[in-house]
Amino acid sequence: MIAPALSHALAAWLKHVGALQDGSDNTLKAYHTDVLGFLSFMSQHHGAQQGLAAIARITVSDMRAWMAQMRASGVGARSLARQLSAVKSFYRWLSDREGFEPTAVLSTRAPKFQKKLPRPLAEDAARAMIDRVSFQAETPWVAARDTAVVTLLYGCGLRISEALSLTWADAPLPATLTIKGKGGKERLVPVIEAAKDAVDDYIHLFPFPMTAATPLFRGVRGGALSPRAVQKVMEAARLQLGLPATATPHAMRHSFATHLLTAGGDLRAIQELLGHASLTTTQAYTAVDTVHLMEVYARAHPKAS
Repeated sequence: MIAPALSHALAAWLKHVGALQDGSDNTLKAYHTDVLGFLSFMSQHHGAQQGLAAIARITVSDMRAWMAQMRASGVGARSLARQLSAVKSFYRWLSDREGFEPTAVLSTRAPKFQKKLPRPLAEDAARAMIDRVSFQAETPWVAARDTAVVTLLYGCGLRISEALSLTWADAPLPATLTIKGKGGKERLVPVIEAAKDAVDDYIHLFPFPMTAATPLFRGVRGGALSPRAVQKVMEAARLQLGLPATATPHAMRHSFATHLLTAGGDLRAIQELLGHASLTTTQAYTAVDTVHLMEVYARAHPKAS
C-alpha cells in the first residue's frame, strides 16, 4: 500500500500525461501499473507505507533492489526497461512539483536488451496472405471484410487498431485518409486502388444498417470487429500457406514499410506514412533491408559460396 498523498500524486501525473502528451488509454493504464508496482515494492522493501517524503529519499541501493526483484520474478530486460522509463518520467514530474533531488532514480541504467527487428513477409507471401484470408469464411461479406482489412494493413501500412477505428463516415475511402495514430498524432495516408476496391466490395456486401459514426468493419453479429478476430483469420491463413508464426497483422505493416524501402522509398517519407514519432524507429527497416541484401549476396555472389 502507498500513502494517500502519493496515490493522489500518481493520479495527478497520469492526468498530466494524458492532457499534455495525449496519451492513449492503454498507455496510461500501462504507466499506472508500472509506477504503482514500483511504489508498492518500495513499501514492502522498507516495511512501511511510503509517502511523498519517503519516496523522495530513495537511494541507488533501493533502485538496485527493485530491479533485482523484477528480474528474479521473471520480468524480461525489455519489460523492465519500459517500467524504468515510466518510473523516471513520474519522478521527473514529481521532483519538479515537490522540490527534491531525483538523481538516484534518474541515473539508474536500463538493462540492455537486443532490439527485435521487424519480421516482414516476402512480397509474394504478403499477396498470398491477402488472397488466402478470403477463403477462411463461408459468408461472402465476412470474406470481403477480412480481405479489406488485411489489404489496408499492407497497402496503407496501418496498425490494426487504426484500420478498425475507421467508421462508415470514411467510406467509400478517399484518395487520402487522415489517420489518428499513437498519442493522438494525425497523419495523411494515401489509399491505393486495391485497398479502395477491397473496401468497396465489402461495403457492397455488408448486410447490416449503417450510420456515419458506427465502425466500418463489423463482426458477424454486427458489433465492432475485434483485433483478435483478424489475428485468428491470419493464423488460419498462414498455416495453410506454410508461413511462420510471425505472419501477424502487424507484420503486414512491417512488410509495407520494408517493401517500400526496398523499392527505393525515402526513409523520411516512410516515417511519415507509418506515423513514427522518431526516425530511429523507422531506421529498424534499414537493418531488415541490409539483412535481406546480405542474404541475396551470400546466395548469388560467385565468391560467396
